[in-house]
Amino acid sequence: MSVAWEIRSRARFILPRVLAVCTVFYFAYHAVEGDRGFLTWLRLKQELGQVKDTQSHLHAQRDEMQARVSLLRPDNLDRDLLGERARDVLNYGHESEVIVITPKR
Repeated sequence: MSVAWEIRSRARFILPRVLAVCTVFYFAYHAVEGDRGFLTWLRLKQELGQVKDTQSHLHAQRDEMQARVSLLRPDNLDRDLLGERARDVLNYGHESEVIVITPKR
């Protein structure tokens, strides 16, 4: 009986501390490894940087394309560009032209 009483009396002091330590470890683990934890935040930050780089590259491509399209508008027609596009689309060329075929990137 005295052993059981000793275990109960010590458990009253130890058990709340053990539960508190387990609770702290639980929240600390999820603060680092969880869905909204520190490591996930770092990964998302890195992905955001990559997406911003891709976005800036796509904006540059779009601006370049808009500049080329503006040269084909009727009010500002560039005859050289029109001839180039017509030969490219129709697959025609002049007899005196030298055609160099390069692989697509």
